Amino acid sequence: MKRAVWIWNQTSLIKRIIVGVFLGAILGLGLPKVTVIGLLGNLFVGGLKAVAPLLVFALVANALSQHKEGASTNMGRVVALYLIGTFAAALVAVLVNYVFPLTLTLTDVATTDVSPPQGISEVFQGLLLKLVDNPINALATANYIGVLSWAVVFGLALRASSETTKDILSSLADVTSEVVKWIINLAPFGIMGLVFTTLSDNGIGVLKDYGVLILVLVGTMAFVALVINPLIVFMMLRTNPYPLVLRCLRESGVTAFFTRSSAANIPVNMKLCEDLGLNKEAYSVSIPLGATINMAGAAITINVLTLAAVNTLGIEVDFATALLLSVVAAISACGASGVAGGSLLLIPVACSLFGISNDLAMQVVGVGFIIGVIQDSCETALNSSTDVIFTAVAEWSQKAK
Repeated sequence: MKRAVWIWNQTSLIKRIIVGVFLGAILGLGLPKVTVIGLLGNLFVGGLKAVAPLLVFALVANALSQHKEGASTNMGRVVALYLIGTFAAALVAVLVNYVFPLTLTLTDVATTDVSPPQGISEVFQGLLLKLVDNPINALATANYIGVLSWAVVFGLALRASSETTKDILSSLADVTSEVVKWIINLAPFGIMGLVFTTLSDNGIGVLKDYGVLILVLVGTMAFVALVINPLIVFMMLRTNPYPLVLRCLRESGVTAFFTRSSAANIPVNMKLCEDLGLNKEAYSVSIPLGATINMAGAAITINVLTLAAVNTLGIEVDFATALLLSVVAAISACGASGVAGGSLLLIPVACSLFGISNDLAMQVVGVGFIIGVIQDSCETALNSSTDVIFTAVAEWSQKAK
């Protein structure tokens, strides 16, 4: 038994995850009624989501409190890359609509009882209110914007504190990170449970009626991941971008695909940044920030589904309007929550640009939830892997100067 455990621990996490996926698929199709297997997935994601808010607070506050005057964190460059990447993804989705125009069946579609924002002003208002949320409530409800804002406030305030206090905060960050590593080590079992639940509940053929829509969404995200992001990297570094891009997709995107939460994938991204030899002061802030505002996948989802609704209703869209839609989608995507399905509730905001009623927009949201098994997984994989890519690019491009 000890030998087996040693071999398991020495095997790379990616290989162990592949084993978990394979076993989950077999069990999901062969033993769909053994629901206790699916509990492993819920426990894994629940554990990550439980510790992620505390990890974000501890790491960001510690990084800022330890910051030395004059040290560079490249945060301006990172934020610029996040915004450029999100807008570029939204624009690609618009261009894809001209090549592969989609339509939807908007009758008898499952709807949801949640309330989406009523306009872009409400998105901004929501963002501002989240910034000043009670810090304890922000931690308890996983309001990552609130967690980030208070971590920044406490981190800056603690810069004037004693070295003993800073050491305590640093120890808290280290302990939290170690707990996260324990949870990450259980990822193969958790992912086995997630795959089991997906296949046992829905079966393989559940998505066949929405195959074209899924192909367009996933194809657009793949194009951004494999063409647009590498292009941005090349423009910044003037070197072959694919070793970095593919490594981030492999080590960050794979786990994000299964957890379907940018927030839950923060620990994985932090470890990847460490392995890449990046500045901890920088990535301790940029990775949690990216999980909140770097949402290229969300912008693609918003635009593709919105334009599909527009096509269905026969509304003509000129390029100027489509460009405005890209801006709105990029801004709205920054307000998407870091949990599964967070981007779908922002579709009504984009639909409102074309005078589409809230009832019809919510039917589009319903379609999004139906295909969410694939759509949200791919979206999160793109979002989360790009956090590391742009963090690395910002640092390396600064060093190259």
